[in-house]
Amino acid sequence: MNAGELLERSLAYALGSVAGVTTGSLGRCTPCAEWDLGELLAHLDDSLDALHEGVTGGRIGMFPGEPAADPACGFRRRACAVLGAWAAGPEGRVLVGERPLDVRLMAAVGAVEIAVHGWDVAQACGRPRPIPARLAAELLPVARYVVADADRGVRFAEPVAVPSGARPDARLLAFLGRRDSFPG
Repeated sequence: MNAGELLERSLAYALGSVAGVTTGSLGRCTPCAEWDLGELLAHLDDSLDALHEGVTGGRIGMFPGEPAADPACGFRRRACAVLGAWAAGPEGRVLVGERPLDVRLMAAVGAVEIAVHGWDVAQACGRPRPIPARLAAELLPVARYVVADADRGVRFAEPVAVPSGARPDARLLAFLGRRDSFPG
């Protein structure tokens, strides 16, 4: 698994989801119960800012940057910046606070975050878009590696049961506490 490729494919998927965002849709509910669409996009913007900091400076600050006035436009701009920075070939470790993290793991975790929240955005916009099967299948082991029981109820809901033959995207979403459909 190439972390940079995962990151690029996740960003491409999420950019397609963000294409459905309009100014009037920012107050819509999302699968993330505590956030409306505008707040979810602000969170995504902050996540991309952190990825950019990690790739370009080797350190992720603990305080978010300034949110974009237009969250969909801000997401597009930061996505391009992250892809450009990744193309420069980062290596080594990134400090998250005072903890070192391999830059490839940071990118893989970022890919999970971006793809799943891209799905959330599409659901909130009333334009369901499955996460591509191959991408979801490659992201699921990353999610299983980094999401601990202590994250449940804090950052993620409890896993949702799915049939053993469920599609890869349904398994990924279920592991992270989402159903593969969201009542708008």
